[in-house]
Amino acid sequence: MSWLLPRFVLAALAVCLGAMVGWWTGRFFDLPFLAETLGAASAVGALVVIDAVRGHRLLQWLRGSQQDTAPRDTGLWGELGYRIERAVRDREKVIARERLQLDQFLSAIEASPNGVLMLDAQEQILWCNRVAADHFSLDPQRDLRQRITNLVRSPAFVAFLQEGSFEQTLLLRNVRGFGALSVVIRRYGEGMKLVLSQDITERERSDSMRRDFVANVSHEIRTPLTVLSGFIETMSSLPLTEVERRRVLTLMGQQTQRMQGLVSDLLTLAQLEGSPRPAPDRWVSLDAILARINSDALALSGGKHQIKVQQSTQIDLAGVESELISAAANLVTNAVRYTPAGGQIDVVWRDLADGSGELSVNDTGLGIAREHLPRLTERFYRVDGSRSRETGGTGLGLSIVKHVVQRHGGELQIQSEAGKGSRFNLVFPAVRVRHGAEAALGVEAAYADRQLAD
Repeated sequence: MSWLLPRFVLAALAVCLGAMVGWWTGRFFDLPFLAETLGAASAVGALVVIDAVRGHRLLQWLRGSQQDTAPRDTGLWGELGYRIERAVRDREKVIARERLQLDQFLSAIEASPNGVLMLDAQEQILWCNRVAADHFSLDPQRDLRQRITNLVRSPAFVAFLQEGSFEQTLLLRNVRGFGALSVVIRRYGEGMKLVLSQDITERERSDSMRRDFVANVSHEIRTPLTVLSGFIETMSSLPLTEVERRRVLTLMGQQTQRMQGLVSDLLTLAQLEGSPRPAPDRWVSLDAILARINSDALALSGGKHQIKVQQSTQIDLAGVESELISAAANLVTNAVRYTPAGGQIDVVWRDLADGSGELSVNDTGLGIAREHLPRLTERFYRVDGSRSRETGGTGLGLSIVKHVVQRHGGELQIQSEAGKGSRFNLVFPAVRVRHGAEAALGVEAAYADRQLAD
């Protein structure tokens, strides 16, 4: 009520002004009624003029941007200006807070790995995040207020949107370069729609690989089981000579070893995928690993190949010894199996400029055509299936090698050309390579060292 007293004072002044005007008029014209009328009019006019000026100033401020302060008059208009200005400032704070919350909400959606697309009742784009724009080849700014069916012309998507029944998930294949998109549409508000998209290309590929894996495992196990079953039936139903019986038992033993190797490799892969990453402070002597694989390679070759394994590297690798031996042994074993008699196999270590290093297995074998190289590390992938089975391979060796080297922070590099041999490199990062250290040998490496000495 602070404005009430100035209001009374202003009214009192206006009355005094009117009284003076009335007194002056009555004295000079001797017209009492006219004097009273002029006095009252003068008082009211003064109040109206003052209120009009102050009201006009407040209206001018309201018509503007309201960035500066409201007119600081006294009385009622001053109080009105202050109250209105405070309400405007409070409203601006609320709007700024809500805008910040909206920006944070949209930023959260923008960070989502899924696409989010908002449509109005006329199916025009209200907003979309970067992922949705990428999925449907849209421009998040330029395409706003555009009808979605004018921009996304996939017949399946248009039909799904127009059908209006959104209980099911729409699967789009080969859309804008994506292998597969999963699209879900939900209604919200008054006729508006929320389109959620997800790139499931990798999931589809993984599912396909899983199905192929199960089919391949079933086939690989069923083949030796069929052979074993046939031999068992033969031995049970037919009289065999000693020579025939030994031959059958030999073949049964080979098929049994083949199944054992397959199961062993499958268990190794499962262990690699489910185990934590090897610690970077557990050091293994590379020379002991090379001594182990040199012994195995000479035994497998039986003197048919020229095998040269670098004997002294003075290198230690950080990782799991059994995994490193498995990776290197798989590469050397493959080189022996796929290199004709008289061929050469070299196993060497090379230091790289950035402190990392690579273990290379080179052979002068049959080589691999370029189109097969990207798929060599897939499980059960064979360039020549019949030859792989003849050599005793399970089709899982390179998959194991790839998993091992990736778990140790490195990569498997393959260079090959049909008829010109192959080169397989195990590249290890600098953090897992140590030079000239005298690390203690692991149990397996120490055993290999003793065997070599014997």
